[in-house]
Amino acid sequence: MKGSIPLLPHAGPSLRRVAARALMLLLPTFIQTGDAFAGDQAQAPPAAAAAATPWTPRRTPWGDPNLQGLWTNTTTTPLERPDRFAGKETLTQEERIELDRRAARDADRPQPPTTVERPTSVTFAPPGNVGAYNSWWLEKGVASNQTSLIVDPPDGKLPPLTLEAQHRNAKLAAVRGRPPASWEDTNLMERCITRGMPGLMMPGFYNHNYHLLQAPGYVVILLEMFHDARIIPVDGRPHVGQDIRLWNGDSRGRWEGNTLVVFGTGKSLHLVERFTRVGPDLIDYRFTVTDPTTFTRPWTASTPMSRTEGPILEYACHEGNYAMTNILRGAREQEKREQEDQRKTAGEATRK
Repeated sequence: MKGSIPLLPHAGPSLRRVAARALMLLLPTFIQTGDAFAGDQAQAPPAAAAAATPWTPRRTPWGDPNLQGLWTNTTTTPLERPDRFAGKETLTQEERIELDRRAARDADRPQPPTTVERPTSVTFAPPGNVGAYNSWWLEKGVASNQTSLIVDPPDGKLPPLTLEAQHRNAKLAAVRGRPPASWEDTNLMERCITRGMPGLMMPGFYNHNYHLLQAPGYVVILLEMFHDARIIPVDGRPHVGQDIRLWNGDSRGRWEGNTLVVFGTGKSLHLVERFTRVGPDLIDYRFTVTDPTTFTRPWTASTPMSRTEGPILEYACHEGNYAMTNILRGAREQEKREQEDQRKTAGEATRK
């Protein structure tokens, strides 16, 4: 199922919100199928405000705009605009402070039992949800004055999926509803390999820290999450051949004035990223996704990056990680119980 993204634009609003929040995890499906493409954010100004106060960045010794340093885009701002903010692109200072107050209040509340409905009409009702680490371990940041990370379409929502994409999603949901036969049946994030692009550059839960480095002809983005390193040539060289497929795509960049523009292309997906340093402590980062086989129109997200003291720490995803063995052990136990139930049912039928 190449390029499938399990989002459900025509499902109920609750499920669509869950799917939207999961986008940072699910977009790597493009990568998994082999298509190659490429400090707290307190009161980060929107692009319009940054443009109204132009700022000239310093230059590297070889003359490129200097983006180097440690940056974070950690924020509690959601990917899609909440319905209560319909028609409203930015928050007032009072509204932003109130959102931060609520986020702090609810940070360590235990999660209630949940029921998740999937498009295959299968209902999963776990007996309880133990929640995640408390806020001492997680730096979730604060709300920016954007009401959503998505800035286009103007309503701040993801565009509807194409009919083709909806059919792919239905097939994918059916596959994911089955127990994994091996580690290869789990996604790249569960296997601690990568979040893929553009998920690597999007906030959502933790470790959204980036070390930007530059050398003549190159920009390097070292990510704390999954310790990925994106090495982006900016010297005009062509992309690698189509027979070479990389986990995070084959990005190529160029300078347009003070903006680093990075291009990534897959079989049907086109990704364009823009990095513009608009102040000593702020980079305006935004990207545009175009894929006519998945979305009915392009969409753009803005996730400003603020300077942070760091340091970027080791991301030891597999150290002491029992998830994979427990997933497979649980799947085999589930299969065993299903077989026992089938034998029991067959025995009762024979006795009758």
